[in-house]
Amino acid sequence: MAGEGIRARQKEQTRRTLLREARRLFATSGYGAVGLAEIVRAAGVSKGALYHQFDSKEDLFRAVLTEVQQEVGAAVARAADAQAEPWDRLTVGCETFLAAGADREVQQIMLIDGPAVLGWSEWRAMDEESSARHLADALHSLVADGTLPDQPVAPLVRLLSGAMNEAALWLAASRNPEDLPATQQALRRLLSALRTA
Repeated sequence: MAGEGIRARQKEQTRRTLLREARRLFATSGYGAVGLAEIVRAAGVSKGALYHQFDSKEDLFRAVLTEVQQEVGAAVARAADAQAEPWDRLTVGCETFLAAGADREVQQIMLIDGPAVLGWSEWRAMDEESSARHLADALHSLVADGTLPDQPVAPLVRLLSGAMNEAALWLAASRNPEDLPATQQALRRLLSALRTA
C-alpha cells in the first residue's frame, strides 16, 4: 500500500514537472518551435515518462492550455465575484480578462497557439468552459434584471469574447504601458453603450 502511494505521488510530481516545463517552453518559443526532446530534457525525465502521462505533444499542450484557461477563468471569476453590483461584476470581469490576456505567456499559449494547434472548434469549446461561461452568466443576469435590453445572450457573448480576444492579442504585442488602461476604458464605453436607455 505504501509503495502505491509513493508511486502515485511520483507520477503526479512528474506530471506537474512536465506541465511546468512545457508551459515555460511553449510560452517562450511557441508550440511549433518546441520538440519533445527539449521538453523531457528540461523536465529531467525520459520520453517514456512523458508518454506514460501524455499521448503526444499535442496532448501535453492541451493540458497546458487547460491549465492556463482555468487560471484566467478563475482570475476573472475572483475579480467579478468581489463586486457587489451585477454591472460591476461584468465590467471588472472583462477588464480582468484583458489584463490577463495581455500577459505574453497567456497570449502565446491561449490565444495564438491554442486555436492553431487544436483547431478552432476544440479551442472554442475549451474557451466556453472557462472564460466564456462566466461572461454568459453575467450577461444573462443583466438581461434578467433589465440592465441590458431583452435579447439572445449567445451572440452577445461571442461578439464581446471576440473583441476581447482581439484586444488581448493587440495588447500582448504592444510596448506602450498606456495601452492596457486605454483599452479597458474603451471596453467600459463599449459595454456602457449596451445598457438599457
